[in-house]
Amino acid sequence: MALQFYNTMTRKKEPFIPLEEGKVRIYACGPTVYNYIHVGNGRMTVIFDVLRRYLEYRGFEVTYVQNYTDVDDKLIRAANELGITVPELANKFISEYQTDIKALGNKPAHIHPRVTEHIPEIIAFIEGLIQKGLAYESHGDVYYRVSKFKEYGKLSHQSIDDLQSGARVEIGEYKENPLDFALWKNAKPGEISWPSPWGEGRPGWHIECSAMAMKYLGETFDIHGGGRDLCFPHHENEIAQSEGLTGKRFANYWLHNGYVNINNEKMSKSLGNYVTVRDATKAVGGQVLRFFYLSTHYRNPINYSNEILESAKNGLERLKMAVNNLNHLLSIAHSHDDREGNPELEAFLTGIRQQFIEKMDDDLNTADAIAVLFELTRAANAYIAGQVWRRKEIEAFLRMFDELAQVLGLILTADDQLLDEEIEKLIQERKEARLRRDFARADEIRDLLKEKGILLEDTPQGVRWRREK
Repeated sequence: MALQFYNTMTRKKEPFIPLEEGKVRIYACGPTVYNYIHVGNGRMTVIFDVLRRYLEYRGFEVTYVQNYTDVDDKLIRAANELGITVPELANKFISEYQTDIKALGNKPAHIHPRVTEHIPEIIAFIEGLIQKGLAYESHGDVYYRVSKFKEYGKLSHQSIDDLQSGARVEIGEYKENPLDFALWKNAKPGEISWPSPWGEGRPGWHIECSAMAMKYLGETFDIHGGGRDLCFPHHENEIAQSEGLTGKRFANYWLHNGYVNINNEKMSKSLGNYVTVRDATKAVGGQVLRFFYLSTHYRNPINYSNEILESAKNGLERLKMAVNNLNHLLSIAHSHDDREGNPELEAFLTGIRQQFIEKMDDDLNTADAIAVLFELTRAANAYIAGQVWRRKEIEAFLRMFDELAQVLGLILTADDQLLDEEIEKLIQERKEARLRRDFARADEIRDLLKEKGILLEDTPQGVRWRREK
């Protein structure tokens, strides 16, 4: 089976053929950095991290771009409430986002562009749309003229007539058509803004991704994606403005991951039924959360619950236990082998690799790929239970675990133990945090030490610690 992906545009699986042989260009919509990301956002980051890892594993040279939306209505409101500037708020939550994706085991994207660093490109893009008659200025705002793009709705498979029947004009908007969307917003008094041909203002939401994707990946690139909630209107609008400007296809493949639900209802900040990645990783660990995401096919919805997380934790522990037992066996096995190789084991491991590739080639089916890892685990456990162990065979098992786990971003080896001096340093940092009443940091250090099996006891004589048995 050739590598194939489900393309939201065509609603079917298609063989993946990159624009340039051996190279893949990917753009995935990143966070609006006004708050901590929730576990629904976290799923998207993990899925596209695995997509990038797998394409690299299959020998492609990948360029992966994921943006930061660091100015919009949400950031302005949140900054005003906190009494800080929009850049200060954005910088804080970009840093928090980087902490969260590191905890999930994601690699940073190759390029993380910020909207505020691309204002000239955005203005030039809008000017091009106005020159083509695809956009117009109105009371200091600039809108995209949806009626001029005849294929509007092709990604979400909706007709313009149906969309118009539900469209509304908000107070303060002066549109020709309710469907028209903002490319540039006139600044209100006191808002962050930039000079433009239409007056002081800032970009609309959709234009930023088109401008930044084109700058770093070209007018047409291979894969664009994000969460399913971005399909309409965000990605639909990106297509309209990008293809309207260039006359070329914007992206060849559109990939969208399914929702994360709580009690079978979509998780979202607007509904108030969300759990942050930060809280989830504190509770169960980033690797368990990652395993939870990958245990279901990315296009399917998944339900977030303590029971399902516990199942993910147990599944991950099964894999880690097999690897740890193999490593222990390696430390006591004889260094001399009676024979050069084991053709039967080599054939089995080759078959495991091939099964893994077949599952991942089929629209990034991580759930079935994990099932292959469990098949490898069963074989490893049977080998461990045997009477004859050879270093070369143990090493062959370990290499296969490592090879496949790296593609999924899973860490199957035991965490390195903290040294005594590292523990003492963290305890001192916790003491200083408590003195300055930074109880959040103090609790964070306690939780970190607990994860490492270090238990703290506050006594009148100071803090004592011991390793959990």
